[in-house]
Amino acid sequence: MLSAKKTAAEKRVALRSALASGRLLRFPGAFSPLVAMLIERHHFDGVYVSGAALSAELGLPDIGLTTLSEVTQRGRAIAQMTDLPTLLDADTGFGEPLNAARTVQELEQAGLCGCHMEDQQNPKRCGHLDGKTLLPAEEMRRRIHAAVSARRDPNFVIIARTDAYAVEGLEGALTRAKSYVDAGADMIFPEALPDERDFERFRKALAVPLLANMTEFGKSKLLTTAELAALGINVAIYPVTTLRLAMKAIEEGLAVLQKEGTQVTLLERMQTRAALYELLRYDNYNQFDQAVHRFQ
Repeated sequence: MLSAKKTAAEKRVALRSALASGRLLRFPGAFSPLVAMLIERHHFDGVYVSGAALSAELGLPDIGLTTLSEVTQRGRAIAQMTDLPTLLDADTGFGEPLNAARTVQELEQAGLCGCHMEDQQNPKRCGHLDGKTLLPAEEMRRRIHAAVSARRDPNFVIIARTDAYAVEGLEGALTRAKSYVDAGADMIFPEALPDERDFERFRKALAVPLLANMTEFGKSKLLTTAELAALGINVAIYPVTTLRLAMKAIEEGLAVLQKEGTQVTLLERMQTRAALYELLRYDNYNQFDQAVHRFQ
């Protein structure tokens, strides 16, 4: 009641099994535990914690300003409120290979099921912006090797993200991805690929699972579930979708409140108190509390 029914270990086993099935898994982004609960209610396959969404919620641009402790704290809060597996954006691993190793152990302890680290140099940039600077491939291999070596649960998924397409082109990105697999990465996340043809090339070149980022207003074409499945993509993330929906609704609602001086005309756009309480399982908490108070 106070958290997910499944343990982190159980969720990791379930994720590994789902990845092995070869079917497409869809992970919308959650910027809060409450959003994660809605994602589960709508029968998605998992939850994604976006670095871009987390930094934006803190009022910061996505340029590596968030810390390991901030990201871990939010990841823990989200993961513990859903039975779905949760993947987290660990940016560049928060430093050198030793930092990447600690990052994995902190995220494991927090109940996450996996994370991705990217091959950018700090300060990093959003994957769909220009002007990115890459690490030498060998340094990224060391980062991945450290992350893989540090994990204690072999079912914790280590995902290597490469931002090389924009800097070194498709062939450079493929070469890097293959070397990251050799270093131990369980999955490859090729960031900012323009369209189906590039995903096809990655799928043909690599035997490990692939992750596709279906973020809005970016460099990648927004592909449908059917298209992604046909391409052999294993995980699709929708990292900032829920935050963008929420912010647009808030922006429009505040404008109405300012103009009209009341929220009366906004009521039909709102989640009701009853619906919120039902999602939060108020009755379950009341029943638990009453049972405790009757304890002899």
